[in-house]
Amino acid sequence: MDNRTITVEELKNMPENEYLLLDIRSSISYQHGYIPGALNIEAEGLEERLAELPKDKKIIVYCLKGIISEDAAMMLCEKGYDAYNLAGGYGDWLIKSFSDDKRYIDIENSIRKKFHKALLSKFAKAINDYQLVREGDKIAVCISGGKDSMLMAKLFQELKRHNKFPFELVFLVMDPGYSEINREIIIRNARLLNIPITIFESDIFDSVYRVDKSPCYLCARMRRGYLYSKAKELGCNKIALGHHYDDVIETILMGMLYGGQIQTMMPKLHSTNFEGMELIRPMYLIREDDIKRWRDYNKLNFIQCACRFTDTCSSCAADKMTGSKRMEIKRLIKQLKESNPFVESNIFKSVENVNLDTIIAYKEKGVVHSFLERYDR
Repeated sequence: MDNRTITVEELKNMPENEYLLLDIRSSISYQHGYIPGALNIEAEGLEERLAELPKDKKIIVYCLKGIISEDAAMMLCEKGYDAYNLAGGYGDWLIKSFSDDKRYIDIENSIRKKFHKALLSKFAKAINDYQLVREGDKIAVCISGGKDSMLMAKLFQELKRHNKFPFELVFLVMDPGYSEINREIIIRNARLLNIPITIFESDIFDSVYRVDKSPCYLCARMRRGYLYSKAKELGCNKIALGHHYDDVIETILMGMLYGGQIQTMMPKLHSTNFEGMELIRPMYLIREDDIKRWRDYNKLNFIQCACRFTDTCSSCAADKMTGSKRMEIKRLIKQLKESNPFVESNIFKSVENVNLDTIIAYKEKGVVHSFLERYDR
Protein backbone atom coordinates (compact mmCIF):
# COMPACT_ATOMS: atom_id res chain seq x y z
CA MET A 1 0.00 0.00 0.00
CA ASP A 2 3.09 2.27 0.14
CA ASN A 3 2.48 3.57 -3.38
CA ARG A 4 -1.14 4.24 -2.44
CA THR A 5 -0.35 6.62 0.42
CA ILE A 6 -0.49 10.40 0.31
CA THR A 7 1.03 12.62 3.00
CA VAL A 8 -0.58 15.75 4.39
CA GLU A 9 2.11 17.83 2.68
CA GLU A 10 1.37 16.23 -0.69
CA LEU A 11 -2.36 16.76 -0.17
CA LYS A 12 -1.88 20.48 0.42
CA ASN A 13 -0.07 20.79 -2.92
CA MET A 14 -2.72 18.95 -4.96
CA PRO A 15 -5.30 20.90 -7.01
CA GLU A 16 -8.66 20.53 -5.26
CA ASN A 17 -10.48 19.55 -8.46
CA GLU A 18 -8.32 16.43 -8.81
CA TYR A 19 -9.44 14.58 -5.69
CA LEU A 20 -12.28 13.81 -3.29
CA LEU A 21 -11.61 13.56 0.45
CA LEU A 22 -13.44 10.66 2.08
CA ASP A 23 -13.81 10.70 5.88
CA ILE A 24 -14.71 7.19 7.08
CA ARG A 25 -14.95 7.98 10.80
CA SER A 26 -18.26 7.91 12.66
CA SER A 27 -20.73 10.68 11.93
CA ILE A 28 -20.34 11.86 15.54
CA SER A 29 -16.55 12.24 15.11
CA TYR A 30 -17.09 13.99 11.77
CA GLN A 31 -19.47 16.52 13.33
CA HIS A 32 -16.84 17.45 15.90
CA GLY A 33 -14.29 18.30 13.20
CA TYR A 34 -13.18 17.29 9.72
CA ILE A 35 -10.90 18.30 6.85
CA PRO A 36 -12.78 20.97 4.85
CA GLY A 37 -14.61 19.58 1.84
CA ALA A 38 -14.55 15.96 3.04
CA LEU A 39 -17.46 13.61 2.38
CA ASN A 40 -18.39 11.48 5.40
CA ILE A 41 -19.28 7.82 4.82
CA GLU A 42 -18.72 5.59 7.83
CA ALA A 43 -16.37 2.64 7.22
CA GLU A 44 -19.03 0.07 8.06
CA GLY A 45 -21.39 1.32 5.34
CA LEU A 46 -18.83 2.21 2.69
CA GLU A 47 -19.45 -0.70 0.31
CA GLU A 48 -23.19 0.07 0.20
CA ARG A 49 -22.51 3.68 -0.87
CA LEU A 50 -19.84 3.23 -3.55
CA ALA A 51 -22.14 4.78 -6.16
CA GLU A 52 -21.65 8.16 -4.47
CA LEU A 53 -17.92 8.15 -5.28
CA PRO A 54 -16.54 9.42 -8.61
CA LYS A 55 -14.22 7.24 -10.66
CA ASP A 56 -12.65 10.17 -12.52
CA LYS A 57 -10.95 11.59 -9.40
CA LYS A 58 -8.49 10.39 -6.81
CA ILE A 59 -10.28 9.23 -3.65
CA ILE A 60 -8.20 10.17 -0.61
CA VAL A 61 -9.45 8.23 2.40
CA TYR A 62 -8.77 9.17 6.00
CA CYS A 63 -9.71 8.13 9.53
CA LEU A 64 -8.22 9.44 12.76
CA LYS A 65 -4.71 8.01 12.38
CA GLY A 66 -4.61 6.36 8.95
CA ILE A 67 -5.15 2.81 10.19
CA ILE A 68 -8.65 1.73 9.19
CA SER A 69 -8.52 4.03 6.17
CA GLU A 70 -5.63 1.99 4.73
CA ASP A 71 -7.90 -1.06 4.44
CA ALA A 72 -10.72 1.08 3.05
CA ALA A 73 -8.46 2.55 0.35
CA MET A 74 -7.31 -0.94 -0.60
CA MET A 75 -10.93 -2.09 -0.90
CA LEU A 76 -11.75 0.87 -3.15
CA CYS A 77 -8.79 0.11 -5.38
CA GLU A 78 -10.07 -3.46 -5.77
CA LYS A 79 -13.43 -1.99 -6.83
CA GLY A 80 -11.81 0.05 -9.58
CA TYR A 81 -11.34 3.40 -7.82
CA ASP A 82 -8.15 5.46 -7.83
CA ALA A 83 -7.92 5.45 -4.04
CA TYR A 84 -5.18 6.53 -1.61
CA ASN A 85 -4.76 6.50 2.15
CA LEU A 86 -3.94 9.76 3.93
CA ALA A 87 -0.90 8.95 6.06
CA GLY A 88 -1.44 9.91 9.69
CA GLY A 89 -5.12 10.65 9.04
CA TYR A 90 -7.11 13.52 10.50
CA GLY A 91 -4.84 13.71 13.54
CA ASP A 92 -1.71 14.43 11.47
CA TRP A 93 -3.60 16.91 9.27
CA LEU A 94 -4.85 18.70 12.38
CA ILE A 95 -1.43 18.92 14.02
CA LYS A 96 0.06 20.39 10.83
CA SER A 97 -2.77 22.90 10.41
CA PHE A 98 -1.84 24.85 13.56
CA SER A 99 0.04 28.13 13.27
CA ASP A 100 1.68 30.37 15.84
CA ASP A 101 -0.29 33.51 14.98
CA LYS A 102 -2.42 35.38 17.53
CA ARG A 103 -5.78 34.37 16.12
CA TYR A 104 -7.23 34.22 19.60
CA ILE A 105 -7.82 37.99 19.44
CA ASP A 106 -10.17 37.58 16.45
CA ILE A 107 -11.75 34.52 18.06
CA GLU A 108 -12.49 36.49 21.24
CA ASN A 109 -13.91 39.37 19.20
CA SER A 110 -16.24 36.94 17.41
CA ILE A 111 -17.65 35.89 20.80
CA ARG A 112 -18.16 39.50 21.86
CA LYS A 113 -19.75 40.63 18.62
CA LYS A 114 -20.96 38.12 16.02
CA PHE A 115 -21.88 35.38 18.52
CA HIS A 116 -22.74 37.55 21.51
CA LYS A 117 -26.47 36.77 21.47
CA ALA A 118 -26.18 33.06 20.64
CA LEU A 119 -23.30 32.23 22.98
CA LEU A 120 -22.23 34.84 25.52
CA SER A 121 -25.74 36.05 26.43
CA LYS A 122 -27.05 32.50 26.89
CA PHE A 123 -23.98 31.59 28.93
CA ALA A 124 -24.61 34.53 31.25
CA LYS A 125 -28.34 33.77 31.40
CA ALA A 126 -27.74 30.17 32.53
CA ILE A 127 -25.30 31.37 35.19
CA ASN A 128 -27.82 33.91 36.48
CA ASP A 129 -31.00 31.80 36.17
CA TYR A 130 -29.52 28.74 37.87
CA GLN A 131 -27.18 30.63 40.23
CA LEU A 132 -24.13 28.72 39.00
CA VAL A 133 -21.40 31.18 40.00
CA ARG A 134 -21.20 32.95 43.35
CA GLU A 135 -18.81 35.42 44.92
CA GLY A 136 -15.65 33.71 46.12
CA ASP A 137 -16.06 30.59 43.95
CA LYS A 138 -12.99 28.89 42.56
CA ILE A 139 -14.09 26.95 39.50
CA ALA A 140 -12.23 24.17 37.72
CA VAL A 141 -13.22 24.56 34.06
CA CYS A 142 -12.84 20.99 32.82
CA ILE A 143 -11.48 20.76 29.27
CA SER A 144 -11.69 17.50 27.33
CA GLY A 145 -10.34 19.02 24.11
CA GLY A 146 -13.59 19.14 22.13
CA LYS A 147 -15.47 22.15 20.79
CA ASP A 148 -17.86 22.39 23.75
CA SER A 149 -15.33 22.51 26.57
CA MET A 150 -12.94 24.77 24.64
CA LEU A 151 -15.74 27.27 23.98
CA MET A 152 -16.81 27.05 27.62
CA ALA A 153 -13.29 28.07 28.64
CA LYS A 154 -13.41 31.10 26.32
CA LEU A 155 -16.84 32.12 27.63
CA PHE A 156 -15.59 31.91 31.21
CA GLN A 157 -12.67 34.16 30.25
CA GLU A 158 -15.16 36.70 28.89
CA LEU A 159 -17.28 36.45 32.02
CA LYS A 160 -14.17 37.01 34.12
CA ARG A 161 -13.34 40.18 32.15
CA HIS A 162 -16.71 41.68 33.11
CA ASN A 163 -17.36 39.95 36.41
CA LYS A 164 -19.42 41.90 38.93
CA PHE A 165 -17.93 40.01 41.86
CA PRO A 166 -14.63 38.18 42.48
CA PHE A 167 -14.23 34.51 41.54
CA GLU A 168 -11.32 32.39 40.32
CA LEU A 169 -10.82 30.02 37.39
CA VAL A 170 -8.56 27.04 36.79
CA PHE A 171 -8.58 25.51 33.30
CA LEU A 172 -8.15 21.85 34.06
CA VAL A 173 -7.20 19.11 31.59
CA MET A 174 -6.94 15.52 32.76
CA ASP A 175 -4.72 13.19 30.73
CA PRO A 176 -6.12 9.71 31.43
CA GLY A 177 -3.56 8.09 29.11
CA TYR A 178 -3.84 10.00 25.83
CA SER A 179 -1.70 9.08 22.87
CA GLU A 180 1.00 11.62 22.10
CA ILE A 181 -0.87 13.06 19.11
CA ASN A 182 -4.15 13.51 21.00
CA ARG A 183 -2.47 15.26 23.90
CA GLU A 184 -0.57 17.49 21.47
CA ILE A 185 -3.81 18.51 19.70
CA ILE A 186 -5.32 19.60 23.02
CA ILE A 187 -2.19 21.59 23.93
CA ARG A 188 -2.03 23.24 20.49
CA ASN A 189 -5.71 24.24 20.57
CA ALA A 190 -5.36 25.66 24.08
CA ARG A 191 -2.35 27.69 22.93
CA LEU A 192 -4.21 28.88 19.84
CA LEU A 193 -7.19 29.97 21.97
CA ASN A 194 -4.98 31.53 24.68
CA ILE A 195 -6.30 29.24 27.41
CA PRO A 196 -3.75 28.66 30.22
CA ILE A 197 -4.43 24.98 30.91
CA THR A 198 -3.29 22.93 33.90
CA ILE A 199 -2.70 19.28 32.92
CA PHE A 200 -2.59 16.34 35.30
CA GLU A 201 -2.25 12.62 34.63
CA SER A 202 -4.30 9.60 35.66
CA ASP A 203 -4.32 5.93 34.63
CA ILE A 204 -8.01 5.62 33.74
CA PHE A 205 -7.44 4.19 30.25
CA ASP A 206 -5.31 1.41 31.69
CA SER A 207 -8.05 0.66 34.23
CA VAL A 208 -10.88 0.35 31.67
CA TYR A 209 -8.90 -1.10 28.76
CA ARG A 210 -9.98 -4.70 29.41
CA VAL A 211 -13.49 -3.92 30.62
CA ASP A 212 -15.98 -5.53 28.23
CA LYS A 213 -19.26 -4.10 29.51
CA SER A 214 -19.83 -0.32 29.21
CA PRO A 215 -16.17 0.82 29.34
CA CYS A 216 -17.18 4.34 28.26
CA TYR A 217 -19.67 4.66 31.12
CA LEU A 218 -17.05 3.47 33.61
CA CYS A 219 -14.45 5.78 32.09
CA ALA A 220 -16.80 8.79 32.38
CA ARG A 221 -17.56 8.01 36.01
CA MET A 222 -13.87 7.64 36.86
CA ARG A 223 -12.98 10.83 34.99
CA ARG A 224 -15.48 12.81 37.03
CA GLY A 225 -14.10 11.41 40.26
CA TYR A 226 -10.53 12.31 39.30
CA LEU A 227 -11.63 15.81 38.24
CA TYR A 228 -13.41 16.39 41.55
CA SER A 229 -10.38 15.15 43.44
CA LYS A 230 -7.86 17.30 41.56
CA ALA A 231 -10.12 20.35 41.63
CA LYS A 232 -10.51 20.04 45.41
CA GLU A 233 -6.76 19.62 45.77
CA LEU A 234 -6.32 22.92 43.89
CA GLY A 235 -8.72 24.67 46.24
CA CYS A 236 -11.73 24.69 43.91
CA ASN A 237 -15.29 24.28 45.15
CA LYS A 238 -16.87 23.67 41.73
CA ILE A 239 -16.16 21.86 38.48
CA ALA A 240 -17.72 23.08 35.23
CA LEU A 241 -18.62 20.69 32.39
CA GLY A 242 -19.45 21.62 28.80
CA HIS A 243 -22.87 19.96 28.31
CA HIS A 244 -25.21 22.08 26.18
CA TYR A 245 -28.94 22.48 25.47
CA ASP A 246 -29.03 19.68 22.90
CA ASP A 247 -27.40 17.29 25.38
CA VAL A 248 -30.20 18.14 27.82
CA ILE A 249 -33.15 17.50 25.50
CA GLU A 250 -31.56 14.34 24.08
CA THR A 251 -31.05 13.03 27.63
CA ILE A 252 -34.71 13.69 28.46
CA LEU A 253 -35.93 11.74 25.41
CA MET A 254 -33.41 8.93 25.87
CA GLY A 255 -34.57 8.46 29.44
CA MET A 256 -38.20 8.24 28.36
CA LEU A 257 -37.78 6.06 25.26
CA TYR A 258 -34.96 3.77 26.38
CA GLY A 259 -34.95 4.02 30.17
CA GLY A 260 -38.66 4.21 30.96
CA GLN A 261 -38.15 7.23 33.21
CA ILE A 262 -38.51 11.00 33.24
CA GLN A 263 -35.30 12.72 34.23
CA THR A 264 -33.05 15.47 32.98
CA MET A 265 -29.44 16.58 33.03
CA MET A 266 -29.41 19.10 35.89
CA PRO A 267 -27.74 22.53 35.54
CA LYS A 268 -25.96 21.95 38.84
CA LEU A 269 -25.45 19.12 41.31
CA HIS A 270 -23.93 18.70 44.76
CA SER A 271 -21.26 16.00 44.77
CA THR A 272 -22.24 12.98 46.84
CA ASN A 273 -18.63 11.77 47.26
CA PHE A 274 -16.68 15.02 47.61
CA GLU A 275 -18.00 17.18 50.43
CA GLY A 276 -18.37 20.85 49.57
CA MET A 277 -17.91 20.26 45.83
CA GLU A 278 -20.47 21.09 43.17
CA LEU A 279 -20.84 20.37 39.44
CA ILE A 280 -22.16 23.16 37.17
CA ARG A 281 -23.17 23.21 33.50
CA PRO A 282 -23.01 26.86 32.31
CA MET A 283 -23.53 25.90 28.61
CA TYR A 284 -27.00 24.65 29.55
CA LEU A 285 -28.91 27.09 27.30
CA ILE A 286 -26.50 27.13 24.33
CA ARG A 287 -27.47 25.30 21.13
CA GLU A 288 -25.00 22.89 19.55
CA ASP A 289 -25.53 24.36 16.09
CA ASP A 290 -24.37 27.75 17.39
CA ILE A 291 -21.24 26.13 18.84
CA LYS A 292 -20.53 24.59 15.43
CA ARG A 293 -21.09 27.93 13.70
CA TRP A 294 -18.58 29.58 16.06
CA ARG A 295 -16.09 26.77 15.44
CA ASP A 296 -16.45 26.89 11.66
CA TYR A 297 -16.46 30.70 11.44
CA ASN A 298 -13.09 30.76 13.22
CA LYS A 299 -11.74 27.76 11.24
CA LEU A 300 -11.14 25.77 14.41
CA ASN A 301 -10.65 22.02 14.40
CA PHE A 302 -11.17 19.63 17.27
CA ILE A 303 -11.34 15.89 17.75
CA GLN A 304 -14.47 14.29 19.15
CA CYS A 305 -12.68 12.42 21.90
CA ALA A 306 -9.04 11.93 22.78
CA CYS A 307 -9.73 8.42 24.00
CA ARG A 308 -6.94 5.91 23.41
CA PHE A 309 -9.38 3.51 21.78
CA THR A 310 -9.94 5.92 18.88
CA ASP A 311 -6.33 5.39 17.86
CA THR A 312 -7.45 2.29 16.02
CA CYS A 313 -10.53 4.13 14.78
CA SER A 314 -12.95 2.05 16.76
CA SER A 315 -15.63 4.32 18.12
CA CYS A 316 -14.74 6.03 21.37
CA ALA A 317 -17.88 4.41 22.01
CA ALA A 318 -16.80 0.94 22.59
CA ASP A 319 -20.35 1.50 23.90
CA LYS A 320 -21.65 1.77 20.35
CA MET A 321 -25.21 1.15 21.48
CA THR A 322 -25.25 4.36 23.50
CA GLY A 323 -23.76 6.33 20.61
CA SER A 324 -26.26 4.95 18.11
CA LYS A 325 -29.15 5.64 20.47
CA ARG A 326 -28.11 9.27 20.84
CA MET A 327 -27.87 9.57 17.06
CA GLU A 328 -31.34 8.02 16.79
CA ILE A 329 -32.66 10.64 19.18
CA LYS A 330 -30.96 13.43 17.21
CA ARG A 331 -32.62 12.19 14.02
CA LEU A 332 -35.99 11.84 15.75
CA ILE A 333 -35.88 15.41 17.07
CA LYS A 334 -34.89 16.69 13.64
CA GLN A 335 -37.79 14.79 12.06
CA LEU A 336 -40.30 16.06 14.64
CA LYS A 337 -39.06 19.63 14.16
CA GLU A 338 -40.13 19.51 10.50
CA SER A 339 -43.78 19.49 11.55
CA ASN A 340 -43.40 21.28 14.88
CA PRO A 341 -40.72 24.01 15.05
CA PHE A 342 -41.20 24.30 18.82
CA VAL A 343 -40.53 20.64 19.61
CA GLU A 344 -37.06 21.24 21.07
CA SER A 345 -38.15 23.96 23.47
CA ASN A 346 -41.21 21.90 24.41
CA ILE A 347 -39.00 18.93 25.34
CA PHE A 348 -36.81 21.24 27.43
CA LYS A 349 -39.80 22.87 29.16
CA SER A 350 -41.47 19.52 29.87
CA VAL A 351 -39.23 18.93 32.89
CA GLU A 352 -39.95 22.46 34.17
CA ASN A 353 -43.73 21.95 33.99
CA VAL A 354 -44.24 18.61 35.74
CA ASN A 355 -47.78 18.35 37.10
CA LEU A 356 -47.63 15.99 40.09
CA ASP A 357 -51.45 15.72 40.11
CA THR A 358 -51.22 13.68 36.91
CA ILE A 359 -48.19 11.55 37.80
CA ILE A 360 -48.76 7.89 38.70
CA ALA A 361 -45.55 7.66 40.72
CA TYR A 362 -42.36 9.59 41.32
CA LYS A 363 -39.06 9.19 43.15
CA GLU A 364 -37.69 11.55 45.75
CA LYS A 365 -34.24 10.83 47.19
CA GLY A 366 -34.53 7.26 46.00
CA VAL A 367 -37.92 6.63 47.61
CA VAL A 368 -40.86 5.80 45.32
CA HIS A 369 -44.13 7.63 46.02
CA SER A 370 -47.49 6.65 44.46
CA PHE A 371 -50.43 8.90 43.63
CA LEU A 372 -52.48 6.61 45.92
CA GLU A 373 -50.70 8.12 48.95
CA ARG A 374 -52.66 11.36 48.50
CA TYR A 375 -55.59 10.17 46.38
CA ASP A 376 -58.23 10.12 49.17
CA ARG A 377 -56.96 13.14 51.07
